[in-house]
Amino acid sequence: MPQHSPDLPPELRPLAEMPLIKRLLARFFGYSLTRLHAQHRASWLHGQADGFRSGHSAGVDYGYKEGKLEGLEEGRQVLLIRDSRCTEHRPPNVDDLLFDDWRLPLSAELKKRMKADVARLLPAHAQPSAAQWKMIFSDTPSTSVIAGAGAGKSTTLVLRILLLTHYLGFELSSMTVVTFTRESRKDFINKLIELFALWGRGISFKEARDLVRTFHSRILPMVRSLPGFERLQAFENLSLRAAQGDEEVDSNPFDLRINDAQRQQLNACYHRLHRDDERFRELIKPLSRHALQLKELERDHPDVQKRMGVTELAAKRDEELCDAIEDLWFRAGAWPIKGIEPNRQSFDINGSTFHCHGYIPSLDAWVVLGFDPRENPQVTRPNAKLSVRAEWAVKRTLFQAFCRKPLIWLDSYESSRRVLASLAGDASAGPGFDYKVKGELASAPLLDCFVAAAGFIENLGLDVPGAVARMSFAKDDPDRFFFEALSLYWRALEDHLLDQKPPIMTYNRMFALFSEHSPENLKLLGDELLRPLSHLMIDEFQDVSPQIVSWIRASLAEIRSRGPAMHVGRAAQRSSLLCVGDDWQSIYGWRGSSPTYFMDFNKEFPSPSTTKVMLSDNYRSHQHIIDAAEHIVRAAPAIAGKKAKASGEPKALLPVNVLDRDDQGMAQRLTEHYRKGDSILMLYRKSSDKSLIEEHIQSVLNVDSSLPYEARRLKQLTYHSAKGLQADAVFLLGDCQHLTSSPFKNQVYRMAGLGKAGDSEPYDNAQKDEILRLAYVGITRAVSHCYWYVDAQDTQAANMPKASDRIGKGKAFFVDHRKSQITA
Repeated sequence: MPQHSPDLPPELRPLAEMPLIKRLLARFFGYSLTRLHAQHRASWLHGQADGFRSGHSAGVDYGYKEGKLEGLEEGRQVLLIRDSRCTEHRPPNVDDLLFDDWRLPLSAELKKRMKADVARLLPAHAQPSAAQWKMIFSDTPSTSVIAGAGAGKSTTLVLRILLLTHYLGFELSSMTVVTFTRESRKDFINKLIELFALWGRGISFKEARDLVRTFHSRILPMVRSLPGFERLQAFENLSLRAAQGDEEVDSNPFDLRINDAQRQQLNACYHRLHRDDERFRELIKPLSRHALQLKELERDHPDVQKRMGVTELAAKRDEELCDAIEDLWFRAGAWPIKGIEPNRQSFDINGSTFHCHGYIPSLDAWVVLGFDPRENPQVTRPNAKLSVRAEWAVKRTLFQAFCRKPLIWLDSYESSRRVLASLAGDASAGPGFDYKVKGELASAPLLDCFVAAAGFIENLGLDVPGAVARMSFAKDDPDRFFFEALSLYWRALEDHLLDQKPPIMTYNRMFALFSEHSPENLKLLGDELLRPLSHLMIDEFQDVSPQIVSWIRASLAEIRSRGPAMHVGRAAQRSSLLCVGDDWQSIYGWRGSSPTYFMDFNKEFPSPSTTKVMLSDNYRSHQHIIDAAEHIVRAAPAIAGKKAKASGEPKALLPVNVLDRDDQGMAQRLTEHYRKGDSILMLYRKSSDKSLIEEHIQSVLNVDSSLPYEARRLKQLTYHSAKGLQADAVFLLGDCQHLTSSPFKNQVYRMAGLGKAGDSEPYDNAQKDEILRLAYVGITRAVSHCYWYVDAQDTQAANMPKASDRIGKGKAFFVDHRKSQITA
């Protein structure tokens, strides 16, 4: 039923609510009155009511809509006011910057005064460029300087130190300049003393040494400040203790050679662990068998196929061959060997009978003596057509292919002495066998392999046992036993070294003690030990390792956390970091270094403000040398925008000459340059190449070696050790080639977060870039002439990438004389 409004009188209620009869009468009367143009009061009232109702309804609708809109608008304005207040809970940001937000107080007047002094005191050719002045006057807490080869960075860095000390009054004790090697440190100290003297500031050799340091010489005092470590010795410095005080010692971080004092500690730890740890003994057995056993050859190997035809003939002469080789060993005092029973045993090799020389009961292995490489290769048995060496080579190949007994082949008198010492239980001797970790180029004594592998892992900022626990190897892979043995040995060695009087510790262990993993240890250091790191300047920064980076960041964070109280009463306030480097010259990845930290400088060393300087002028080489080197290296990832230009005295544009390997031709050309008075660098990749060349340049060597060292014009160095040097003529001997794949280094590279995400071979791929950088370093040593002698084909790694693949065809800066290129 429809509901009428209770506030209307009955006569104004809608017609629909009236009884039917009344509705009909009302309509009839209303219609009649309308025709008569008369009014019927009730009908009029009903019409009025209907109009009121419809108007009321429309008004209500309109008013409601208008009111709602106005209300919403007002509400919206209220909400906007309320939104200006943050209703969401958010914690404050974390300040993870390494520096306060500050600037060096460099006024325009101070800059003008220093520039005038430099113009007056330095010769015209030594005046800084605009980019060099930008580096000198950088006022931000952090500065990265990309300095290409020959950029004149050393003088610029000394002028930066002069700015801080002479013009701003900073104390020398508030800063450290870091160089990587003894040689570069010595050169920089001399330059520092020389330039300071021009400004009338005498600086003693000791003051300069205290300022210019290696990372190693800064970390050692930190550890010695800890209770109980006051007389701590660095393992890497052991051999140098007797010759000079520890404070004067700088170890070379890239020198992997182990001396007698170090080896004595390594061997003593090995024997104690071998005696006390059953698991370690079990691990050494498969390693020794694998290392000493003659390596197998497939029967379809070309050498096997070639020598199978003479098997029967070789068997007939085998006893006489055994006699001849034993005689050589006996005359050398290398046979018999204690611990090896000199019993000849017969073996069936491809249907013929051959013999061995002895048996080792402790290893259950038979022994065959080899032909020592130091013996005359032309030695021949009476009435024999082949030399003893050639007969022995045939026998060795047949044994490799067809002998499946445990067999140890002693290749040299030296290897026999190591086996003898080990079998005799000599505590001064090591395990007595060599080992080769997959991916390494050559085998080495087992403990040397331990040291090299552990050093690589620790340089990446990893703990050795922790890293080993995360590695994976195939069940039958001998490296599985090697790395488990390493894990046990390395922990034992660290304990053994600390037990010495005085205690000993490796530098890697020292850096780890004060890294980001152990920031609480930095709290133990006094201000005087941290203050020299307040204003830190690092040269060759592209060669830093993750381990060093972690120590630097931790030290800078601790300095900042101590605040202004650390600098009370001193002109040098707060802290800063200036790093100079060239990512194109990063060539120590095989030791764990990485250019990543320089390329991503702003991310790795967060600062409120950073200055980036690009030193593009090359004051050493002409443009063809620069362009050739950059053409080779440009395929490697690099800091964007790099392009060097030749500056200084104009030089004749001579292309880099690429030639086939020709020792005689190279010697002739080298001699011509020497006679003209040129300085010469001969750079080689393998020491055997150096020996071969020396036979052809003996006359030059005789003359040059008779001169005082400073006056010598010929230097023979590896590519790696030539960095920082230059010469009028550079001779590059050998290609730069990535030769192997390293499963273990790929694994730990991933653990250290290096390489691209998802890359299963990050170390190998980094090495493919590094060979290009190595060629760049070699070429950019040249002032005027560069000759690159490349072997026609290296069968060791024919399909592996090499730097010479990048030699540009049709480029003015290269002339390729190789026969393969001419015929092509």
